[in-house]
Amino acid sequence: MNLTLLIWTIVKILIVIGFVFNVAALLTWVDRRQSSMIQDRIGPNRAVLKLGKFELRVAGLLHTAADGVKFFFKEDFMPPNADKLLFSLAPILAMTPVLALLAVIPFGDTLCIGDFGKIVPRFGVCDGTQGHGAWAMDLMVAPLNVGLLYVFALAGQGIVGAAIAGWSSDNKFSLMGALRAASQMVSYEVAMGLSLIGAMMIYGTIRLDDMVRWQGDYAWGIFVQPLAFLLFFTAAVAENKRIPFDLPEAESELVSGYFTEYSGMKFGMFYFAEYMEVCTSSMLLVTIFLGGWQLPFLHRDGLTIAFGETVLVHAPMAHWGVALLGVVAFFGKTLVMCSFQAFVRWSLPRFRYDQLMKLGWRVLLPAALANIFVTGLVWVGIDKVGVELSSGLKIAGDVTQAGVAIAITFGVVRLIIGMAGKREHRYSTAGTSAKFAEKLGGSKETPMQA
Repeated sequence: MNLTLLIWTIVKILIVIGFVFNVAALLTWVDRRQSSMIQDRIGPNRAVLKLGKFELRVAGLLHTAADGVKFFFKEDFMPPNADKLLFSLAPILAMTPVLALLAVIPFGDTLCIGDFGKIVPRFGVCDGTQGHGAWAMDLMVAPLNVGLLYVFALAGQGIVGAAIAGWSSDNKFSLMGALRAASQMVSYEVAMGLSLIGAMMIYGTIRLDDMVRWQGDYAWGIFVQPLAFLLFFTAAVAENKRIPFDLPEAESELVSGYFTEYSGMKFGMFYFAEYMEVCTSSMLLVTIFLGGWQLPFLHRDGLTIAFGETVLVHAPMAHWGVALLGVVAFFGKTLVMCSFQAFVRWSLPRFRYDQLMKLGWRVLLPAALANIFVTGLVWVGIDKVGVELSSGLKIAGDVTQAGVAIAITFGVVRLIIGMAGKREHRYSTAGTSAKFAEKLGGSKETPMQA
């Protein structure tokens, strides 16, 4: 049994790390490709693999591979007066917490080992006492009871890597970027943590897998905590230090911020850790607010479309089929959230630094506290009413599940039609500077002055 558990643990580690590494690499391409689509540009197309007379471009995906090769062969420069130990340690401290955070994120429901081809009951555990499952295996690397507390503890360690990188570089621009990063990440971590208090009150647990199960039985977290979702998403983007919150790396002000002096794979680790943070934050958003591995009306025993006590459709499914659909659903939702974060980056302008701090302390923090207060009042009120309201809430939850099912179906169909259709590029000239000047009354010519 111990050897089997070890093998399964290694497999789970390879799954989550392999997914995050590949998605992070893909996001570097998405940033280029999606920005070119938004701005009506050609996008990445210069990296070419030539096979005789045949040229393979793969829609610019080879640029990501070229970046990786370039990082390995670039000079590993270190400033003469830098602290050599801390300078080399900072990229490791930036990447390690992101990887360690993956340990508690569940990417699927508990597997009943031995019952892959059977239909397991919707409720209960796989302990062998209910006629199903020789033993249970959680689809997360480390099923810790502390759950979100572990997430908060590791999320705060990202500050250390940025601060050490800026201080040890012996560069004033790097130090200013490190100070910005530290103050920004501390500020938004407060709002991020408080935004989840309401969700923990509703779910009644700090374990991430139990939160997902609650959402499968009732409604997704985005419906019961919509304000918390917006607050957590905003704070997560700020924690990732991406536009519009990229003040620690503002090229027009600080060259490259706290990693100005880094090159080669040290710079690559900072660069890659940022995209890994995007993927990890998306996984947390999916787990806490978007149902995790849950799909509408899909439970352990199969597909059950029901509203309250009225069951419309019940289609039993084998355990392996339900588990596989759950894993695919989780990773699919994560990809959608990653794409949405990339869309946000190319849609909003950069804040000023005072605006950045005001947003964190004067908007997000009071809103998170208000959300806790309102959630407490509503939760106490529901508890006082008791059973009379529970049936109505259950039906409301089933209605939200139906709405999500319709939205997913429409999105998938729309995506298929869009990919199968032929795109037409239409070019039009809005006007010239001469026409604009003429509309404003013309331009006045003055004699040239020496």
